Amino acid sequence: MRFHVAMLIMLLGILPCLVIVNLFIYNIKQRSLSSEEIAISSQAQLLSNQIVTSGYLQDPSVNSVNTQLNTLGNIYSGRIMVIDSNMKVVKDTYNMYDGRTIVWQNAIESAGGSFCSYYDADSHCITVTVPITDPSDSSVIDGVLLVNKATGALETNMEFYRSVGVIIVLITFIVVTILALILSRSISFPIRKMAANIGKMHKAGSHKELEAEGFTELRNLADEFNAYADGMYKVDESRQEFVSNVSHELKTPLTSMKVLADSINSMGDGVPIELYQEFMSDITNEIDRETQIINDLLSLVRMDKSGANLNIAPVNLNELIELILKRLKPIAEKQEVELVMESFRPVTVEIDEVKFSLAISNLIENGIKYNNPGGFVHVSLNADHRYCYIRVEDSGMGIPEESLDFIFERFYRVDKSHSREIGGTGLGLAITKNAINMHHGEIKVSSVLGEGTTFDVRVPLNYIQQEVTNS
Repeated sequence: MRFHVAMLIMLLGILPCLVIVNLFIYNIKQRSLSSEEIAISSQAQLLSNQIVTSGYLQDPSVNSVNTQLNTLGNIYSGRIMVIDSNMKVVKDTYNMYDGRTIVWQNAIESAGGSFCSYYDADSHCITVTVPITDPSDSSVIDGVLLVNKATGALETNMEFYRSVGVIIVLITFIVVTILALILSRSISFPIRKMAANIGKMHKAGSHKELEAEGFTELRNLADEFNAYADGMYKVDESRQEFVSNVSHELKTPLTSMKVLADSINSMGDGVPIELYQEFMSDITNEIDRETQIINDLLSLVRMDKSGANLNIAPVNLNELIELILKRLKPIAEKQEVELVMESFRPVTVEIDEVKFSLAISNLIENGIKYNNPGGFVHVSLNADHRYCYIRVEDSGMGIPEESLDFIFERFYRVDKSHSREIGGTGLGLAITKNAINMHHGEIKVSSVLGEGTTFDVRVPLNYIQQEVTNS
């Protein structure tokens, strides 16, 4: 990153400098050429007037004009040609084309009344052609005056400017390189320091706040990382707690069964058959308890697999919820909790009845188990043209606000001591959320500590097969 940042800064600093220097040199050259053209055109205009007034085109032997032409050619280090209206060279200061006819585009255009100029970059000279007009009538063109001037001085000046430009670019390169190294280090150093701190935290296995210095974005990144690490730390704590709880839950029935079996083996003859039956009934209850724990774990594993198979079929949701409530009614009566169902209309939905029933049962059963004597669990069912809506509302203990974002995490338990007394493995809400997600639905929770909790479930009426996303 440091290399890329340095290269970017260098490019951003040097490229504009190169462009500016080249534009500057180009503009100086164009302005110098333009000035030369204007000066040559002015001088040529004066000569053309003198050529007409002296009758030079008819008598090229006029000494005063010849002297001026030769003098000006020497000054310009070039040549001057006087051309008549028939494009015949009347005078060539180089004495090479006298009497010949010249065919050159610029000369022809000037014979039509235009002022033309041409710069030859290879030979470093500029050629200007001006029409020779009658001073009394500018519309009458008697010929063309061609003036050629060497631009060696101009090229010398341009070489000087190019040298200055190279020096400026070199100085800019050095300054920008130093700035690029300083800036790239100042940008990359906090990131490298943050990465090093993360590595130290990982090796040490510690959980502490990651601090960041420098840019606001880095501080925001550190805050996001701290929030993520805090969440992962809580999940890890919950996982450890889960392992402990499951170990305890699985071990307790086994211990009870061993004690009961040892008691049966230690009994002598003459023990009443009723006592044997009582012990065997207790063993059966412990086996059922063990089976329930294992079933919860297996349910979560099955739902956790991507592309889990669903047995989708149309189900009367009113009857399904009534059946769930009927099954849970004994538990509610034992807890002295009132179960109430409110249905606004008949609802038929395409679901996997077993998995969806498990999800709703977990919500209602939690509402019963974490309630207070004399409390209630209110279940309502409604639907529109696309979705069905199930609300499970209880008057129980409620959930702390800081735990609402984690209750659907597997292994997470809000009140660990109370949960252990009530029983369970902390997998119920994770199973519920997975089951609802498999049906492409969503679940939301709101709660007030000490007043109760409300779960809102929304599921499409028509199941559409698509890739299942794990939560």
